[in-house]
Parts: sequence; structure tokens; C-alpha cells
Amino acid sequence: MSQVGVFPGWREMNRRTQRAPVNPLDKSTIVSIFPFEIVEHKPTLQPGKWTIPAGSFEKPSYTSIGPSSWWKEVDAEQPLLELPVSSILVADSIVKDYCNGLVECNMADCMPGLFMMPGEWDDKKLRSEAMHLLIAAKNKQTKYYAALVRLADAAWAKTNGNPLSVNETMKAAAAELGHSDREWLETYHAVDMTRCFACGTMKNPKYPVCPSCRAIDPEFKGEIRFA
Repeated sequence: MSQVGVFPGWREMNRRTQRAPVNPLDKSTIVSIFPFEIVEHKPTLQPGKWTIPAGSFEKPSYTSIGPSSWWKEVDAEQPLLELPVSSILVADSIVKDYCNGLVECNMADCMPGLFMMPGEWDDKKLRSEAMHLLIAAKNKQTKYYAALVRLADAAWAKTNGNPLSVNETMKAAAAELGHSDREWLETYHAVDMTRCFACGTMKNPKYPVCPSCRAIDPEFKGEIRFA
């Protein structure tokens, strides 16, 4: 039974998440020299989705970030309470949440070339007023790339050349550092993999020893050497 003087549906209208006017001066900028597009989702915020275009040291990408909001429930009778989040906190969270999940990233001197700046920035302004930040980002990314190449070398050797052990970021890192001699830079297809005769695990036919069961392929024609 509805309350006297209250029209049907008032509770639903009372729970709507409608933002208050946003401060147009509350802006921050995410600068990226990372050669991959980044899509970050934060479902508890509105707006809660951002796309950071790929960039490079020569041509960084600049993404303007505004404030967001989230809502807190007071009680069943009160409207949802809007809690604004400044653009600085939003931009900083986007960068940290993405980078924290990356292998070999230490969030200090070994990480992708991705950082945020309070205010609105473009290439001309950044290079004239804060070029040292762009150089620092490049140095951090170079160290991050070197760590990825070492990890790819170890994974390639440990899995006897399984192409699934090396991802696209590792390949981009090797190309950026000029390591064109890496065998794992080649493009592989599923048909290149064969099944081990002993356990059935997919393996690279160029390597005679199965990375799973350590059985030696009796049909391997090359010379086998053990350390």
C-alpha cells in the first residue's frame, strides 16, 4: 500500500544517480608514450570508462580527465548521496591501477611511460615547461622494456620455444630496444605446434624435448646436446 500523499514510483526516482553540475576547471591530463591503447573501467564511478590512446616519445598522447562521482546510501528514505572525486585523484587512479597489474613494473623507475599532470596539457606546453618529465618517462619505460626482454628470454628457454610464453608487449619491447635477433620475435601460428608423442602437450617442433613430460622426440633429425 502506497503512503498518503506519495505518488507511485517515488522511491525509484529518489534513488536515481543524477550528478550535480561539474566544475569545468577541474581538469587533469594523462600523458602516454606507451605504444598500446589503454582502456580502464571503474564501475563504481560516473563517468567510469576512459580510453588512453597509444603514444610514443616523439608523439605522446594527451588525454583530458575530468572529475567523477560515486554514490553512498544514507538510508532507504533518503536520496543517494553524491560524493565527487577530483580529476587529480581519478587520473592518478587510472595510471596506478593499470600499471600495478603489469609484470616487471615496480611503479618507481621501471614502468610504462604513463603519467598524469594536474591541469590541461598539450605537446607544446609539456615540452617547453616540463620536458624533464617526458625524459624521465622514457627512461623508466626503457628499463621496463629491458626487464620484459629478459623475462621473455627466460620464458622462451624454459618452455622450449613455446610462442604462447611471449606476449605482444614483450615483442614490442624487443623491437623498441633493437633486439631483432630474438628468435621469439618471429610470428607463429597454431599449425606450427605439434603434439608430444608421449603426453600430447603442444610443443614447438624445433625443440626435441617436451617442456611438459621431458620426453625426447624420436623423429627429431637435428643434433641433441645436453648441458
